[in-house]
Amino acid sequence: MRCILLFVTALVVGVTQAASNDSAPVYKNPQASVDARVNDLLSRMTIEEKTAQLIQGDISNWINTTDNTFNASGLAWNMEKRAGQFYVGYPVPQQWIADGVRRAQDYLMQNTRLGIPAFVQSEGIHGFLIGNATIFNSPIAHACSWNTDLIERMGAAIAQESLALGVNQIFGPLGDLARELRYGRVEETFGEDGYLAGEIGYSYIKGMQAGNVSAMVKHFAAFGVPEQGLNTGPVHGGERELRTTYLPSYKRQIMGAGAYAIMSAYSSYDGVPLVANHHILTEILREEWGYEYWVTSDAGGTDRLCGSFKMCRAKPIDKEAVTQYALPSGNDVEMGGGSYNFEKIPELVKAGKLSSDVVDTAVSRLLRAKFALGIFENPYAGIASNQTTSSLIHTPENIALARQLDAESIVLLENHKETLPLSETANIAVIGPMAHGFMNYGDYVVKNSSARGVTPLDGIKAASKGIVTYAKGCERWSNDESGFPEAVAAASAADVAVVVVGTWSRDQFELWQGLNATTGEHVDVASLNLVGAMPHLVKAIIDTGKPTVVVFSSGKPVTEAWISSSASALLQQFYPSEEGGNALADVLFGAVNPSGKLSVGIPYDVGTTPIYYDYLNSGRVDGSPDVGKEYDNGTIAFGHSYVLNDPNPLYEFGYGKSYSTFTYSNITLSKANATVADTVIVSVQVTNNSTRDGTEVVQLYVRDVIASVVVPNIQLKGFAKVVIAAGATKTVQITLAVTDLGLWNIKMKYVVEPGDFIIYVGSSSADLRANTTLPIND
Repeated sequence: MRCILLFVTALVVGVTQAASNDSAPVYKNPQASVDARVNDLLSRMTIEEKTAQLIQGDISNWINTTDNTFNASGLAWNMEKRAGQFYVGYPVPQQWIADGVRRAQDYLMQNTRLGIPAFVQSEGIHGFLIGNATIFNSPIAHACSWNTDLIERMGAAIAQESLALGVNQIFGPLGDLARELRYGRVEETFGEDGYLAGEIGYSYIKGMQAGNVSAMVKHFAAFGVPEQGLNTGPVHGGERELRTTYLPSYKRQIMGAGAYAIMSAYSSYDGVPLVANHHILTEILREEWGYEYWVTSDAGGTDRLCGSFKMCRAKPIDKEAVTQYALPSGNDVEMGGGSYNFEKIPELVKAGKLSSDVVDTAVSRLLRAKFALGIFENPYAGIASNQTTSSLIHTPENIALARQLDAESIVLLENHKETLPLSETANIAVIGPMAHGFMNYGDYVVKNSSARGVTPLDGIKAASKGIVTYAKGCERWSNDESGFPEAVAAASAADVAVVVVGTWSRDQFELWQGLNATTGEHVDVASLNLVGAMPHLVKAIIDTGKPTVVVFSSGKPVTEAWISSSASALLQQFYPSEEGGNALADVLFGAVNPSGKLSVGIPYDVGTTPIYYDYLNSGRVDGSPDVGKEYDNGTIAFGHSYVLNDPNPLYEFGYGKSYSTFTYSNITLSKANATVADTVIVSVQVTNNSTRDGTEVVQLYVRDVIASVVVPNIQLKGFAKVVIAAGATKTVQITLAVTDLGLWNIKMKYVVEPGDFIIYVGSSSADLRANTTLPIND
């Protein structure tokens, strides 16, 4: 009888399990709502499984990055302890990454209890970080294009190349602003202005996420203006400055473009570390903005709470304190590179020291992003192992895009006596340490990238029909002038000299090897002048009397004001793409009419910084400082603000010349006056007065005439990049939402105050060609 009962019981259990298996759980149903899927999956997870979602893993745990040996136990351990996301940004063959990612996602889906796929992460601020992927120009460069369509296409291209290897999340773009020029990471930003940075980042994210790759906006928030310009240093400022200046770029990228992830910053703001800043991460980001997805620390960022900020014991690190500071504040996930403090979560929850609701909230944000991106349905989107990646990575289309974006990003600073464009038949001496021998990419490119790409010499040779000679002149890191005679001889024998000098960084392997550099992460400077023999080389070539075109190849502004007046022409090419030499030649020879505009102002000297255009009212002696100057002939003209310099920029934000000339006229508004609910169309006629087709970046700035608190003197509120044929006139229209004209009042409320607003349009922040007034009513 007992045997019969056991048999019946087993039969009933078996039938029940079969019925349960026939009905998939809600979280596996793509037709269910994201909320329902998140809630269902969360209810099934143990505290250990939840914790594993909140700590970053690494492909090196199961793939040996030296010989590609597979470590099965390492894979099992990683997915037990660090399953939510893993990093793959190593300088290894593409197929190693593709195979390692496929193994990982297959393991998660087939060998874990719940089958939760992972975010697969790498870098991509100017190209997917893997060998032979397309290298685009640096962010500070492509922001100078002011071409949001090209940026969106670039984002899509990076997504295409990343996803080919199964990488579904890229660390980028940056919402940080370049308002402290000594800081080494200026090259990674979109410039000094929050509106431009927001629009460029928005387009990057739209392009990337349309390609089913998640963007991760960094470094939230107000990163990029550290004390003394030193990497990770404290950032000073108040609530109004935070909201007026620093948050708009992040908000446009995060909320406007719908970014699926955010990286918090290493620094503190007003004395509170950003990795544990409840006000910014929770009260502003979640409660005010309504952000639904997740925030991760930067590599090792949580350890700084004890080690750098001295808020807890550092040796041994107080993992409990770190977790209690960061997680409840709204930093949901802990990146690797540190002590993996979040491993304490199960112990803290079981001891009643950490609320399970806090953990559930963090996990739900990560799961929500995974469901929204669709990786439960398609955890591995890479190509099949028997296929070649050449159809998706480093395609001719992406290479051509890199060249076009690079060419549109080059800024013509000076063109005395119309030296440019050059004749294709001119005999050219190409000179300078940045002209050939390595590609001057800047940071965040894969190991050994500097060995491939089109150098300025390569590009000029390919475009020229004349004789092209080359002389290095000097090394970029040396005071040695022994190469000057060869360079002077080359210039003297040529019709024109092109001298390429600037700053340099290192790739992501070399950057941390203690090698010399003048820009990059943790490479900060006290001077913005050219280093070593480079300025003397430029002078030696100019002194030959031959027309001399100087090209600044750099990751930040270079302060050599004398070159602006002494050189025949001056170009700014912020760190280029792999097609950088071809792009430069396109501009030099006139195949491309320069249309780049500075995304960051260039000062006369580091001592006159900051020189951002949107200074608060009362700054810079209301725009008319008493300046001084020391002239080359020894004459000294004393001023007072400054005694021997000028607090205004040498080249202001939005500045850039063209081979064409443009005039502005007939500015009109679609409304004679407006209310907060209105949108106004600003129209202006722009005429190309030259015989050459050209492209103009029409910029719209607004001045709040009377305000109840101190506000920026002007602010960029719109722009349009338009192609205008020679002799033609175009009516350019820019949309202006009145709600964007507000301020943070004395009660720290965002309001649009009634009154007059002057609407300017022009060619730069200091070259305002037309204006009209828009009254705003209650």
